[in-house]
This record gives sequence, structure tokens and C-alpha cells, in this order.
Amino acid sequence: MRLCLLTALVLLCCLPLAAQTPATAPATQTHASPLGFAYAIPANWEVVDTKPSLPAVQQEVAKNAKSEDEKKGISCVEVALTARHGDPASVVVVVGLPYSCYGQTMTDKDLPAFGSGAAEGVKNTFDLSDPIRGTYALGTHSVWIERATGTLKDDHDPKVKYTVETVCSVLKNSAVCWMAMAADQDGLRTFEQGVVTLEGDAPVALVSADAFQKKP
Repeated sequence: MRLCLLTALVLLCCLPLAAQTPATAPATQTHASPLGFAYAIPANWEVVDTKPSLPAVQQEVAKNAKSEDEKKGISCVEVALTARHGDPASVVVVVGLPYSCYGQTMTDKDLPAFGSGAAEGVKNTFDLSDPIRGTYALGTHSVWIERATGTLKDDHDPKVKYTVETVCSVLKNSAVCWMAMAADQDGLRTFEQGVVTLEGDAPVALVSADAFQKKP
């Protein structure tokens, strides 16, 4: 299922836009999803409403689907959160695939392929180099991660280097990926240290300190 294509188009819409943010960062904003997780980011990150444009994006992506299963998957993908901050903007996108819509359940054995598909889609927006991958655990959940250095395709200022990071996990009722295009270390730190709650597990930072110590 081409989750990768949909996430790439969402990112392409959001990345070039710098957020208008206040000078201070009061506390955090937590976004809870019915898909089975919650994720917190600083309150001064601008949340982008992608719902009005999502159907058109899904329709466009579906034109390149290679099977009816892919078309179904594309129609089922939900964008749980899109947020941005800074100039140039760092962007975070969270996408999920509910099994009730897709008609199939994923397990840990499906996680590498699911994560790789999501990370692959970023190549439609970025030229990537030096990718590294790892696996780790958040409570009772397995997590797959990839980090690479990226420059925007057709960028007039290729000196701007992004850290592109994709983090994916499978839950009881959905599969989910958190994706960051961090323009600076603050953006990356915010993404990785954002507190995530996966189903009944205790709240923890999204990316653990040993994330890249165990190779997939």
C-alpha cells in the first residue's frame, strides 16, 4: 500500500511555508487520535488543517495505484497531525492506517515493510543521503526508524539541509508513522522528544536514546 505517496504529497504542501509563531512557547499541545495513540508538541507549533485538501490529494495519488488494494489503502489513510514551526519551516506529519477501513491487520513482522514504504515516499520531495535505520521498543510496542539528510528537490537554496526522520509502529487497530523534516536541531529535538502514548503504555519520548543501536 502506497502510504509513501500520500505522505510525500502532504509534506510537499506544507514544507515551503514558514510558520508564523509567537515569541514564547507556552507548554505543549497534545493530539489524541482514535487510532490508539496521543502525541504532544510545543504549543507554539502551528497545526495545519489538511482535511479540506486531503480528498483531492488521495484522488491524485490513487491515479498511480497499481492495484485495487493500493487504492483502498490510499482512501483509508488518515492524517492525524500536520504541524510546522520556524523559517525555514520544520514540519511534522503523523499518518495512520486503520485496519477497520483497510480490511487487513498488521503485526510486527509487517513493520519493516510498512516503515520503508513511508520513508521511501519522502524521496518524491527530497534528495536523501546517508540513511541509517534502527529498531527499538516503546513499552510493549516495536518501533522502526530511519534518519537521513535531505535537501528539497528543485530548491533554489540547496544549502538548507534537513534531517528527515520516519518513525513507525503497529498498534492493535491501526498502523501509524510519525515523520519529521527538521530544518534545525531544535526541530529534530522537538520531534524526537515529543511525548507519545501508545494504547495502554506509559507516556514516553517518541525516539529513545538507543534507537539506532539495534539494526533492523
